[in-house]
Amino acid sequence: MKTLPYDVPGNSSTPLFLAPQAGVSESPFRRLCRSFGADVVLTEFVSAEGIVRGSGRTADYLRFDDAERPIGIQIFGADPGTMAEAAALVTEVYAPDFVDINFGCPVKKVVKRNGGSGCLRDLGLVGRIVRAVVDASTLPVTAKIRSGFDEETRDAVAIGRVCRDAGARTVTLHPRTRADMYSGHARWEEIAALVGVLDIPVIGNGDVRSGADARRMRDRTGCDGVMIARGCHGAPWLFHQARAALDGVPVSAEPDVRTRFEICVRHAENAVSFEGDADKAVREFRKHLGWYTKGLAGGRRLRQRLFQVRDLREVRYVLERYLDESVEGGCAEPAGGFIVTGSCAGRPDPVRSAPAGR
Repeated sequence: MKTLPYDVPGNSSTPLFLAPQAGVSESPFRRLCRSFGADVVLTEFVSAEGIVRGSGRTADYLRFDDAERPIGIQIFGADPGTMAEAAALVTEVYAPDFVDINFGCPVKKVVKRNGGSGCLRDLGLVGRIVRAVVDASTLPVTAKIRSGFDEETRDAVAIGRVCRDAGARTVTLHPRTRADMYSGHARWEEIAALVGVLDIPVIGNGDVRSGADARRMRDRTGCDGVMIARGCHGAPWLFHQARAALDGVPVSAEPDVRTRFEICVRHAENAVSFEGDADKAVREFRKHLGWYTKGLAGGRRLRQRLFQVRDLREVRYVLERYLDESVEGGCAEPAGGFIVTGSCAGRPDPVRSAPAGR
């Protein structure tokens, strides 16, 4: 395994990374994932233009606590000069452990400005951006890439080499193209190919949804770290399971429903505390409520109610009613740590008549 350009506590030979995800990888979720075993976390991807302009909202994305280290701030943009200026500001003002460049985001509003995976249409531009950021920052610079913009430009090895040659100290590969978005399967063989040609660490990303997936990715590709993204939505304990699988020890079962809800409420409380604006925090947290309740018996009706909550008191009430009248009443009993769903016909509606917020 190749050595990462920043210190990672512990003796893990295959560190686990929380991926940079817009609207997900906020500080409360990063800290929660760290508590379950994530070794390295990254911020949501942040616009270089927003950083340079001094946008207040952008500054909120850059906040982190020392307890989150090692942490990388990920920036995106298509102008090398602006990216360099943003990297210099991030380095001086926020001093993360590394600066990561986003060449992977497939979202239309980012790509239409040639940012994220849009840059992959011009590998010369990719090299200029990496070189400009490296020259502007005293911190290690890393890059997150996709395999290409589309099938015609698909060449993960060429993209990785350009990043390495321009000064990137680590490359993370999500082996899909921008055109793939999140469809199909991540081609892990492309991670293995990149590992084989680069003399810097390669982090694998894509389709890690279980501890076993993390172990398979490491074993099949030889990657120097495993990055988890959508698989941990509503399931931060995935990092604990992945660590066990990587270390060859028994993997814990899924938490029962009550434990899942306790983790959810703790996450919500931290989100409200971090945001400061409780109303806004709860509105933005509704997506997490949907993920935490995925797969539960009566989950659709539960989510309909949760998507209307307006404060933490209401969140707690709806979840407790579900536990009291559904789980403990026999509709979704945890068995061996896994959720066993069944018919709730004839049972009271566990999410009806919750008290209105304020």
